[in-house]
Amino acid sequence: MGTAKPAARKSPSKRAPARRRPRKAKALSRGLTAGECRLDTLAGDANDVKARIENEGGFVLGCYNDPLGKQPVIAAVLPIEAIEPTPFQRDLSQAHHRRLADVLDRTGMFLDPIIAVSAPEKGFWTPNGRHRLEAMRRLGAKAITALVVPKREIAWQILALNTEKAHNLRDKSLEVIRIYRNLIDEDQGKSEKDVAFYLEEPSYATMGLCYEKNPRFSGAVYNSFVRRLTEFSDQALAKALRGHEKRSE
Repeated sequence: MGTAKPAARKSPSKRAPARRRPRKAKALSRGLTAGECRLDTLAGDANDVKARIENEGGFVLGCYNDPLGKQPVIAAVLPIEAIEPTPFQRDLSQAHHRRLADVLDRTGMFLDPIIAVSAPEKGFWTPNGRHRLEAMRRLGAKAITALVVPKREIAWQILALNTEKAHNLRDKSLEVIRIYRNLIDEDQGKSEKDVAFYLEEPSYATMGLCYEKNPRFSGAVYNSFVRRLTEFSDQALAKALRGHEKRSE
């Protein structure tokens, strides 16, 4: 009778690195005081954005330095036809924007300005205000209040900025793959690691490709597995995307 061979040990699955969260800071230790947020004049890109607002029929209400990041922000009223959601944003929820329109109609006021950035050619994009924008359009509004940020990179920070409606896995994944392609168009030289903040998790790009092929894809079944096996790459975005495409097949 032969000696039984010991069972081969399975190598543990590689876990994705834990996401770091900022620790609670000491009270009153960061940023600007209320008085320091005053901004009387704009320069550089911020002044160019102010000129675009006025040239496209908008009205500048004022400007200030953001109290946390110390970046200039322009408060403005924009013509509603001059602003569109970012092209990589999640699909519009008919039910959600209709509910918002109903609430806005009853209150009679729009008190939650959208965030906006300059679009590549003309007009403006909102990275996190699609449902509010469509709700105002549904009500026939002519203009909408916005906080216009001269720093265009904010457009890709949708997942972090979302305040309207919680993203599910499908929403996140589809937005990430759309952001991914837009980032390739903007700058092909960047690596996947360079833009990791905008993508949140590397597995979302793979899942997004799967959802594009099959809207009923059961992503929740596979995402935890894919997440353990993928990490952000040092490769250029276009090349890294081909890796995601291969995994999604």
